[in-house]
Amino acid sequence: MTNALGLFLLRAGTSFLMIPHGWAKYERLTQALEADEPVKFMNFMGLGTTVSLSLTIFGELIAPAFILAGFKTRWFAAPAAFTMLVAAFIAHGADPLAEKEHALLYAIAFLGVLLLGPGRWSVDTWWAERKV
Repeated sequence: MTNALGLFLLRAGTSFLMIPHGWAKYERLTQALEADEPVKFMNFMGLGTTVSLSLTIFGELIAPAFILAGFKTRWFAAPAAFTMLVAAFIAHGADPLAEKEHALLYAIAFLGVLLLGPGRWSVDTWWAERKV
């Protein structure tokens, strides 16, 4: 019971707190596209600002929503963790630790979810038990 609760809190709590960050970026993207203005965001690896922001939205909104539900948890934890590592070491690479701290905490939590899995209270576990 304690292990199930711990994994649930790690998975759901981290995702629940990340989703508003992704939603704000989604709104930024839609507003820029609707206004036919250039998207202002970091250009990751030369992909362009629109693609970079879209990938960040995937890592901060879409992936955490699936992680929150516990659906394909490990698959979605990887891009969420990667997004946070990019935020910490590339977007805020020159910033002091205090500016990177939130991204690093999210990255560590998503890496924990990636390694530990969704836990008992998840769609993944429900689906696996249903197949038996």
